[in-house]
Amino acid sequence: MFVSTAYAQAADGAGAAGLMSFLPLILIFVVFYFLLIRPQQKKLKEHKSMLEALRRGDRVVTGGGIVGTITKVGTDDELVVEIAEGVRVRVLRSTINMVLAKTEPAKGGRTAAGATADGKDAEAVETTVEPVQDNATGPSRGIGKMFGRK
Repeated sequence: MFVSTAYAQAADGAGAAGLMSFLPLILIFVVFYFLLIRPQQKKLKEHKSMLEALRRGDRVVTGGGIVGTITKVGTDDELVVEIAEGVRVRVLRSTINMVLAKTEPAKGGRTAAGATADGKDAEAVETTVEPVQDNATGPSRGIGKMFGRK
């Protein structure tokens, strides 16, 4: 007789109590989505678009912290980066962490023959790279900015 009374009391309030027990878990998931998951997806999307926009002449930082200038963009996921005068290394596109200086696109588009629209050879088109300040002329703004230095 005692057992049947206990079942009868639990039967009428069990639906609302079960939903209320899941409410904190749902709220935690919503908070995690807006504070962690969504910003991480946005950052990943920006990084992917940055990697797709890499071109010759860009000054980049690799995953190992090596600073160099892109000299050749391969058809697959390889880039040739010049890290010193005459020293070139092949790196994967995915190892590029950030772009320090972007170059201006070449004037005129490429044609099928490899020449630009203004008639110059595509290999002869020069790209400009922004000069990096020395510590002697002023504070460095490249990698120091990345580490919070001003």
